[in-house]
Amino acid sequence: MKRRDFLRLLPIGAAATLPMMQSARAQSLWDMMNQSPSLSDAEREANSAAAIQAIDTVEPILSYDTVNNLQMAIAQYEPFVAHGGWEQVPQETYGVTMGASRDGVVQLKRRLLASVDMPMVENVDQAFDAPTDAALRRFQARHGLQVNGQVDEATWYALNVPAETRLHQLRLNLLRVQAMAPALADRYVVVNIPAAFIETVEGGTVQRRHTAVVGRIDRQTPILKSRIHQINFNPFWNVPVSIIRRDLIKYMNENPNYLTEQRIRIYDGSGQERLSTDINWQTEEAVNYSFRQDPGPQNSMGNVKINFNNPHAVYLHDTPTKGLFGENARFYSSGCVRVDQVQDFVAWVLRDNGDWGQGEIAGVFATGERKDVDVRNPVELHTTYISAWANRNGVVSFRDDVYELDMAGKVSFET
Repeated sequence: MKRRDFLRLLPIGAAATLPMMQSARAQSLWDMMNQSPSLSDAEREANSAAAIQAIDTVEPILSYDTVNNLQMAIAQYEPFVAHGGWEQVPQETYGVTMGASRDGVVQLKRRLLASVDMPMVENVDQAFDAPTDAALRRFQARHGLQVNGQVDEATWYALNVPAETRLHQLRLNLLRVQAMAPALADRYVVVNIPAAFIETVEGGTVQRRHTAVVGRIDRQTPILKSRIHQINFNPFWNVPVSIIRRDLIKYMNENPNYLTEQRIRIYDGSGQERLSTDINWQTEEAVNYSFRQDPGPQNSMGNVKINFNNPHAVYLHDTPTKGLFGENARFYSSGCVRVDQVQDFVAWVLRDNGDWGQGEIAGVFATGERKDVDVRNPVELHTTYISAWANRNGVVSFRDDVYELDMAGKVSFET
C-alpha cells in the first residue's frame, strides 16, 4: 500500500482508526505504571541535533560522490534483503514515545537495529528508553520526517516499508545519478522533488540546503535542466490559464470579493482593465481574460521570482505562506517551486553580479521596489527525482515515491 492510499483510508470513519486508537488507549494505564525516566528538553534537542547532523554532510544529492555512496549502500542492503530484510512494526507502537513501556517496542527496537539507526545492545526489552529515542529521531531525519521522537502516522508508515522496496529504490536512483553526474557544471542548483528541498552546489560541495514546496501529485513539478538567468524583485504575478480554470473560477463563486481581497486585476485582450462583474463566473469565460496580482505581501510569489527558460512556464519563487515549509509532505504547488530562506538563495545566485549582496537584497525586499536583475553568470539548474541517496558516512536517506516514477521504473527523464 502506498502511503497516500494509507492516509486516504484513515479518515473514512471511526472504523478505519478504531483498532489503532483502542490499542493506544488500552496501553495508557500500562504506560503510566511502567514509566522510564524521561529526557530533559536539552537531551531531546541533542538527540534531534545528532540525527540531523548524520544526514547534513557536504556531499550533493547529485554528484559523482553520490554514485560511490549509493554503490556502497547497495552492497550493504543486498545480503540483508537476501536473508529476509527487517520485520514489520505492529500497530501497538503507534503513538509511542519516550518513557513508555508496551508491546511492540521490542519489534520497533529490532527494526531500528536492522537499519543501523540504533547501536547493538545486549538485550532488547519493551522500554522506550533514551537510546530508542535517539535511534527513532535518526530514522526520522533519514526519511525527511518531523524529528519528534514519536511513532506518529508518517513514521509508522516509513518503518513498515519493506527492505526489498528500499533496495529497489537504491538501485534505481544509482542509475539516475550515473546518467546525470557526468554532465554537471561546477556550480549548479538541484531541486530534488521527492525530498522537496534544494541544494546549491559548487566545486562538488553543498553550499546550502533550502526547504522547498513542490508540485502536488495532480500538478507535478516538471523534471528539466536549464539555467537561472533573471531575478524579479517584488514581481507581479500573471495567473496561468490552468489556475484560472482550476482555481480562480471556483474561488470567485465561493467569494465574489476574492479578486479584490487578493489585489488581482483583470485585463481584456486590448490591455484594458475590467471589473469582475463583467465576467460570467458560472462559465469558463474568465479564461479569455488576463489576471495579474499586484506586488505586495499577499502576492503569491512573495518578494522574488527566479526565472529559468523552460516550456512549462514554471519558476522558483518566494511565498507568503511560509508555514508549509514546516510540514513533512510539501507537495502543494501547481508546478512551480517555493524556496525557504529565499534571500540567501538569491544572494548565492547573484554572487557574480557584484552589487547584489545580502544588504542590497534585504533592502529591496523591505522597500517593495519593483526591479529586474539579469544574472551575470546564469546558474545551471536541475529539477530532478532522487528518492534514495547516501553520504560518505554510510547514512542512507529515503523519500516516498510521490509521483510513482520509481514504481514505473523511470531512469532517464525528458529535459
